[in-house]
Amino acid sequence: MSEAPATAGKPRRWLTLLPLIAFLALAGLFLVRLYSGDPQRLPSPLIGKPAPAFTLPPLEGSGLAGFGDGDLRGGKVTLVNVFASWCGPCRDEHPVLLELSKNPELARAGVRLAGLAYKDEPGNSTKFLKEMGNPYALIGVDRSGRVGIDWGVYGVPETFVVKGDGTIAYKFIGPLSPEALRAVLMPQIEKALR
Repeated sequence: MSEAPATAGKPRRWLTLLPLIAFLALAGLFLVRLYSGDPQRLPSPLIGKPAPAFTLPPLEGSGLAGFGDGDLRGGKVTLVNVFASWCGPCRDEHPVLLELSKNPELARAGVRLAGLAYKDEPGNSTKFLKEMGNPYALIGVDRSGRVGIDWGVYGVPETFVVKGDGTIAYKFIGPLSPEALRAVLMPQIEKALR
């Protein structure tokens, strides 16, 4: 009679591990799906449509004007880069933006770079740009993130190519690398210039 309780306990122990096994399997599946796929394939409902109406105040201490949707309809292509000082990938892409801002061909074509400081304290944004360099011709401060929501920002950094009539032509999600600039963004800028 002493053997019956020992065998009856084993199936119960197995059942108690079942929720843990199911949780780990589900967590593993979510993790794999989280890092699979190309973020550039995320659809943006704003492509081909006018930029949403907005007005952003300037970043104090930058010496540059803020901007709004009216500034994007001035006849020149504008790259709107969404950044934040607290964003690690923004720091990674910043040297690429500095090089982009110094591109003589883009300067001759009138292409400009506008920065949208997203959910950031202005003092932190100013410090970030003083440390890293300032590639922007215009900088607007979106402390609440409301403008970013209207633009469909998933996260920072993101870069939008806006045609001279204010139409959003392309959205690049994630940090720009030299390769992504050459292979993806430059062709989109050239297309917007036509």
